[in-house]
Amino acid sequence: MALTSRYGRRLQFGLSIVPTSADVESARTLARRADELGLDLIGIQDHPYQWRFLDTWTLIGDLLARTERIRVFPDVANLPLRPPAMIAKQAASLDLLSGGRFDLGLGAGAFWEAIAAMGGPARSGREALEALEEAIQIIRAFWSGERTISFEGKHYSVRGLHPGPPPAHPIRIWLGVGRPRALALTGRLADGWVPSLGWATPELVPELSQRIDEAARAAGREPNEIQRIYNISGTITDGPTQGLLDGPPDHWVETLSEFASELGFDTFILWPGDPAQTQVERFAAEVVPALKGG
Repeated sequence: MALTSRYGRRLQFGLSIVPTSADVESARTLARRADELGLDLIGIQDHPYQWRFLDTWTLIGDLLARTERIRVFPDVANLPLRPPAMIAKQAASLDLLSGGRFDLGLGAGAFWEAIAAMGGPARSGREALEALEEAIQIIRAFWSGERTISFEGKHYSVRGLHPGPPPAHPIRIWLGVGRPRALALTGRLADGWVPSLGWATPELVPELSQRIDEAARAAGREPNEIQRIYNISGTITDGPTQGLLDGPPDHWVETLSEFASELGFDTFILWPGDPAQTQVERFAAEVVPALKGG
């Protein structure tokens, strides 16, 4: 029997691909293999100031063209370096070109010195949150089907914009945030939450998730409307358990079952250890079926 999350949502699984320019053929091979193995999602981090990285959005287009079924999302898009109207335009274009296989992970920004070095703003925490909320409103308006949209904000404005084309499916906006007011914003406005195991540890998640749930209810929403995507990393081994996600497949199944039933996560994005393809193969063959009930 398939496991569901604490919020009653069915489980999904994917992997993260590092957009390193020197390993582009490995990225393509991993994407094609994940598609063949029946994984649901590919997430790609977005750090344009990292000189070793390809542009994430360009790579997403390349991988969508080389796959048939799997969905791809920026994990998460760097808002300070990408104006929201252009994010909406690019997202809709990728969604149309792929037949509805794009979703949008969105972040308020980090590494502000690096962002400023590329000509972007250096925002305070409050400013970054304000800009994120404004961006969500502009992006949603862009996809709304309206002939003309206008929005006047503190950080972003559009005036008499003719948006289009519309996306092929209702693109979901998942926020990669962890501060209290940003979590409340997730509960009020977002379609999902994308934390990472490295900073949103299992001990912290209940408190973080509660802030989302409280804000959702206050906005007249049900908490189960919000998808919970967990970026996880570790190593599937044949030896004894060495850590939280460092051990044999049975340990992985047990741990991810607890993450779903107790913490409420419904989607797991694997940041695979080395060798990456072997880890992805084992994840898809020895972990995922036990959690999906097949």
